[in-house]
Amino acid sequence: MSLLAGRTSVGGLEKGENMSKMLTAAVVLVALAPALAHAETERNSCTNVPKSQWMKENVLKKKVEAAGYKDIRSMSLRGSCYEVYAFTDKGERAEIYVDPASAKIYPTGEAD
Repeated sequence: MSLLAGRTSVGGLEKGENMSKMLTAAVVLVALAPALAHAETERNSCTNVPKSQWMKENVLKKKVEAAGYKDIRSMSLRGSCYEVYAFTDKGERAEIYVDPASAKIYPTGEAD
C-alpha cells in the first residue's frame, strides 16, 4: 500500500496544502477589506446646492484659514466637495473636505 494513497497533488501541492493557502488568502482579504473600502470612500458629496450658489475658491480659502487651517498646499474639487491639504494651527498636516456652499469642514482624520 502506498503512503500517498488517497492524496491528490494539484500543481505540486497536496490538496490539503492548497486548501490551507486558499483559506489563508481569504482570511487576509477579509482582514484588509475595511482598509480597502476606506480607500475607495473619499468624500465627494458635500452639498446638493447648485454650483451657481457656491462660494468662489478664494472666498472659501479665506473661510478655511479663519477656521484655523493655514499654509494651504492645495484645494481641488472632488464631486461637490473641495479636498484641501493644509496645516492646523498646531503645525500638523491635515486633509479636509469643505462644502463649497456653506464652508462646513469635514475632517478626514488623516494627515497627508
